[in-house]
Amino acid sequence: MAKIVLGIGTSHSTQCSLTPDWWEEQGKMDPKRTPYEALLSKAPEWMPEQLTPEVWQKKYDEIQQSIAKLQDTIKTAAPDVMVIDGDDQDDIFPKDAMPMLALFWGDEVWDIPGPVENLSPSHRAGRWAIHADEPEAYPVDSGLALHMVKSLVEEDFDIMQLTKQAEGRSLGHAWTFVKRRLMPEKPIPMVPVLINTYFPPNQPSAARCYELGRAIRRAVESWPEDTRVAVVASGGLSHFVVDEELDDRIIKGLRNKDAEDLKSIPKDQLQAGNSEILNWITTAGAVEHLDMELISYTPAYRTRAGTGCGITFAKWN
Repeated sequence: MAKIVLGIGTSHSTQCSLTPDWWEEQGKMDPKRTPYEALLSKAPEWMPEQLTPEVWQKKYDEIQQSIAKLQDTIKTAAPDVMVIDGDDQDDIFPKDAMPMLALFWGDEVWDIPGPVENLSPSHRAGRWAIHADEPEAYPVDSGLALHMVKSLVEEDFDIMQLTKQAEGRSLGHAWTFVKRRLMPEKPIPMVPVLINTYFPPNQPSAARCYELGRAIRRAVESWPEDTRVAVVASGGLSHFVVDEELDDRIIKGLRNKDAEDLKSIPKDQLQAGNSEILNWITTAGAVEHLDMELISYTPAYRTRAGTGCGITFAKWN
């Protein structure tokens, strides 16, 4: 029988893959996607201390060391399949036709790099971590994936299933980051689980995501093949405003296996970048039989307004 042997939690922010000399440039995007002036007016006095080259270098080094630890963890566990819980951001699905939950079970799924002309300078600099230069196929364990679709439907989850991508539509960075940064030498077959965390009005609740994770575990464990499975949470934690209080609550809930607290997080705290916390909550439901170890939490501030990302890495084994 198949077995979940490993859980992985990883941020996938562009900031994870930008050297510190790019962090200020990345911050120039934040006034367009946050209430920047209001945040700036009430920013704590200590915020400038978080924005020095020395602090940024220390945080960058911590992030790279954590990614290396996850690479080693995956190599040691040697899973046969990676079930990756991520959020589609107008990649495979357009925003006006976004399912709440979907699962891909074709034989392969494609990274289709788009044009770089409209990217910001920092996104262009960090593009190497989420896209190849040319279209690239990633292998999918289609047998397990189809079995998961059927199992989740039997449990009354309304799963959209797909086996092909529309022309020009790419697998999103929630999945390509995992391949390119956590298993760069040889891709492990994946099962992409696509969760609409970003786009109202059909975002799932934290409670629904936790129960989805539990159902994913039951689906995996009912697969009759001798398969070692890792489940990955891709994204988060808080961004584009760093919320250390919320991040601390999430990390404690994951570490303590506090399902009821994780399920109770209100939807208004899980919007925009924060919404990717739902990917972690889904994974938590799938790996609640394993123990969580925090590898690192880095409040990666990049502007005086406190914008940035709560960059977090963890494993369950």
